Amino acid sequence: MSQAILDKVTFNSRGLVAAIAQQHDTKDVLMMAWMSREAIEETLATGRVTYYSRSRRKLWRKGESSGQVQNLVDMRLDCDGDTLLLLVDQTGVACHTGRCTCFYRAQRKGFLAEVVPQTVDPNKLYGDKDD
Repeated sequence: MSQAILDKVTFNSRGLVAAIAQQHDTKDVLMMAWMSREAIEETLATGRVTYYSRSRRKLWRKGESSGQVQNLVDMRLDCDGDTLLLLVDQTGVACHTGRCTCFYRAQRKGFLAEVVPQTVDPNKLYGDKDD
């Protein structure tokens, strides 16, 4: 399976592809991150979602410092081959801000409003650093 999907992925000039994580049962969109070929291979081999951190320039195993892991249920590729949809089983919060989703802000009456509450103090997950 891994080679079949990898052969169809269109990576950008940096060797990355956009990946949207969605909770498999509720269909809530959790986050967007980037994956390299190696991240996809590891995710498919282990079942634990691994991304590529552009800021750290290395693989980022979701939850390695916070414990808020994502287990892969299904991996889908869009029609253009340039975006992955990861159906995941999220343990804990997905966002480093302590919310269940990174998409917690919305346009409301000309302002940007927080529409999803913080459920975990990020300092309890990471100390003084972000995941």
